[in-house]
Amino acid sequence: MPARLLIVDDDESIVFAMHDYFTEQGWDVDCARRTEEAELLATSKQYDAVITDVHLTGFRAAEGLELVSYLRARGAAKVIVLTAYGTSEIEREAMHRGAHAFLQKTVPIWQVATVATQLIANG
Repeated sequence: MPARLLIVDDDESIVFAMHDYFTEQGWDVDCARRTEEAELLATSKQYDAVITDVHLTGFRAAEGLELVSYLRARGAAKVIVLTAYGTSEIEREAMHRGAHAFLQKTVPIWQVATVATQLIANG
């Protein structure tokens, strides 16, 4: 059974690229571009991993961090925060809220996939 992944990002090009890569690698992938959409998906499906940006389209400046808290409170999904605007303060906050990894968007997609695979394998 393929691993289930939720990708949350407001950048359409990132969503498409990651969706295509992970799907080609055999993952079962859903995508959301807003926090509310991600929360609805997480309520109706169980994911092995979630990759989320920090800054998403919406009313809150760092709603991706709020999404981390929401996801961690709901289950055992491994949460990876992927952002273009990472600071040590944001990284600390993401980890405090329960993120399992914090990566810059400059890392190649294969590296994001490697981190996700390792997190799932390590339980």
